[in-house]
Amino acid sequence: MAIYSLFLMTISVFGVSSPCFRNEQSLLLQLKNNLTFNSTMSTKLVKWNQSADCCSWDGVTCNEGRVIGLDLTNESISGGLDNSSSLFSLQHLESLSLAYNDFNYSHEIPSEFDKLANLSYLNLSFAYFTGQIPIAISRLTRLVTLDLSFNDLHLENPNFKVLIQNLSELMELNLDGVLISAPGNEWCRALSSSLPNLRVLSLSYCNLSGPIDSSLRNLHSLSIIRLNDNDFSAPVPEFFADFKNLTSLKVSYSGFDGKFPEKIFQIPTLLTLDLSSNFLLEGSLPEFPPNGSLQTMNLYRTGFSGTLPSSIGNLKMLSTVGLGSCNFIGSIPDSMASLTQLKYLDISNNKFSGSIPNFSMCKNLTTVRLYNNYLSSEIISTQWEKLLNLESLLLGDNLLNGNIPDSLFSHPSLQVLYLSNNQFSGQLKEFSNASSFLEYLFLDNNHLEGPIPMSIFELHGLRWLLLGSNKFNNSLNLSLVI
Repeated sequence: MAIYSLFLMTISVFGVSSPCFRNEQSLLLQLKNNLTFNSTMSTKLVKWNQSADCCSWDGVTCNEGRVIGLDLTNESISGGLDNSSSLFSLQHLESLSLAYNDFNYSHEIPSEFDKLANLSYLNLSFAYFTGQIPIAISRLTRLVTLDLSFNDLHLENPNFKVLIQNLSELMELNLDGVLISAPGNEWCRALSSSLPNLRVLSLSYCNLSGPIDSSLRNLHSLSIIRLNDNDFSAPVPEFFADFKNLTSLKVSYSGFDGKFPEKIFQIPTLLTLDLSSNFLLEGSLPEFPPNGSLQTMNLYRTGFSGTLPSSIGNLKMLSTVGLGSCNFIGSIPDSMASLTQLKYLDISNNKFSGSIPNFSMCKNLTTVRLYNNYLSSEIISTQWEKLLNLESLLLGDNLLNGNIPDSLFSHPSLQVLYLSNNQFSGQLKEFSNASSFLEYLFLDNNHLEGPIPMSIFELHGLRWLLLGSNKFNNSLNLSLVI
């Protein structure tokens, strides 16, 4: 969407000082009258009327009285767009969005789109169109952004190569969910030969297969690559590390295998890396250089192994760490506790051992998932008390010991506390200021003893409570609890 924002900034400088051309206002009113939309949910179309200049209407952008931009995103449109629509008479239109409407998978994309020859931005995403993408789209040779994602569309005639072969100005291509069904040597070569300026490539859920052809390396400007939910059954190419402008690589659930190239972690511009649920993909984490830009690193359910390097602390912008269900071993580096931007931490279902670092500096943490490892330290109460945004703390299935701090039960935002299957001992003390947010409290299978504190039942938001397999010695009057 960054390119679209830049486009809107560019056309906005023209202003709307000239009144809307009368014939264009008439075309827009005709468009409104023929569209089927929910007037109670519409925020733009419902306000269009003859009494105001059309260049002042919400969703309409003009240049010297000509309509050049039309944004009907999320206008609850469900019908009335066909080849006879007055939309296709707006000859000066440069930007058009019909995204997030509901054509209910019963309408095809009209074949008259090639009449809008000046379009540089076209967004029909999440509009629930169906059927073959018409050849007319391939004739919009001025397109800079094309987004047809998440409809029920397919490419046969024209196929993928024919669709894009004349779109040489394209910088952003989003066909997520379009059934393309092409092997790597076809779709990669089509892209590299037709779209030299491409920056955003989004082909998720497209039934693509691999291996990824080396011709793709010719797209030197690539910044965002989204290829998740395909079936490549091949390694991640080494040449991905040569994309010097790469900011986002998302390839989850894509059947990648082999060893992941470590150099990709070290691309200076990389912000997001999502390799999750590529079960046969192996690798290890490299040493990270100082001041790394990475913000999201998700390796969940892959075959990554080895230890976490202390240099992970160099990734000062890291906010999401998903290393769950891998094969990591060793200790959790203390340097992770210096990642002050950290919001989500999942290193569950590994073989980590040793103590838990003091994360009290990570003020933004909302989720901590460390369960099912071999961690053996005590819980440091003060570190969790300082994390005022913490919502989920999952430390179960470890070797944690000592007392459970009563301050956890009065945490101001904690919703899930999972401490089951550890070696906690001692008594649970009565506590004041019971949290109204705590919904799930799991303390079963520990060595807790003494009376069950009645203040637990003052946790009024509680939905699940597990206390079994401990050594509690008091009986409860359930009528008081209920």
